Amino acid sequence: MAPQGTALGKGVRLTYLALLVLALVAPMIGLYPVFVMKLLCFALFACAFNLLLGFTGLLSFGHAAFFGFAAYVTAWLVKVQNWTPELGVLAGVVVAALLGLVFGLVAIRRQGIYFAMITLALSQMVFFFCLQAPFTGGEDGLQGVLRGKLFGVVPLINDTLMYYVVLAVFVACFMGILRIVTSPFGQVLKMIRENEPRAVSLGYEVDRYKLLAFVLSASLAGLAGSLKTLVMKFATLTDVHWSMSGEVILMSLLGGVGTFFGPVLGAGVVVALQDMLADKVGEWVTVIIGAIFVVCVLAFRKGVVGELMAWRDRRKSKG
Repeated sequence: MAPQGTALGKGVRLTYLALLVLALVAPMIGLYPVFVMKLLCFALFACAFNLLLGFTGLLSFGHAAFFGFAAYVTAWLVKVQNWTPELGVLAGVVVAALLGLVFGLVAIRRQGIYFAMITLALSQMVFFFCLQAPFTGGEDGLQGVLRGKLFGVVPLINDTLMYYVVLAVFVACFMGILRIVTSPFGQVLKMIRENEPRAVSLGYEVDRYKLLAFVLSASLAGLAGSLKTLVMKFATLTDVHWSMSGEVILMSLLGGVGTFFGPVLGAGVVVALQDMLADKVGEWVTVIIGAIFVVCVLAFRKGVVGELMAWRDRRKSKG
């Protein structure tokens, strides 16, 4: 069994390496940098959500609050207060982490649908705050956010340079999530997901582990929202709307909850469909994506990556 596990690990690493090489050369082979950057931001958002749902077993209906509010904070600080982009992004992440801490302290003692509904209610409070607050621009949002220079040196107005910054952040966060999940802390999270009473009986302070996972997930979601603001140069109510929480759930389920690459694939499918179909079918793009989601759930209950992994395991056991 040891050689097989080693070979499998090498195969996965080679796959990730090939994808990284593809990402590095993407601007050189004609892929539009802004589109790929948007995809990477939403992929990071989906990975952040998957850390909570896929590896901790907590279904949040309010993750748009962290994504969108961090986007607003970064946009306001960079545009109005003339902060540098790295400080604006850092502030967005800190605010998202603090917001996640508040959400977690309120909701973490509840389970199942009660946890989900509490996060949705809190997220709606954030939405209406963003709608009414004077610094958010109301229904118009914050437009014309300048990217500035990273550390006062790298001009992010250049799409190619901005792309490699976003790619570096995404790769670092993806590797960080991978390290978290495979660490002893991550193993405890999986145990909580599978059998929480068992974890309690073994002496683990389950609420603390879940709260830390929630804050980590909120922080990464905030980072995705802040980067998205710099990439697209605006922050709007769409970022903090409940439908955004639905989109990230869709991305995770489509690719495969509890897998590492599944949320990235799911985000890629959703963002690509939105980009390709928006000009052709207008608002019907939501209906089409919904229909595709229903088909995938019926045909691939574990998500695309999850089903591929299950098929690989069945083939391995037969061999």
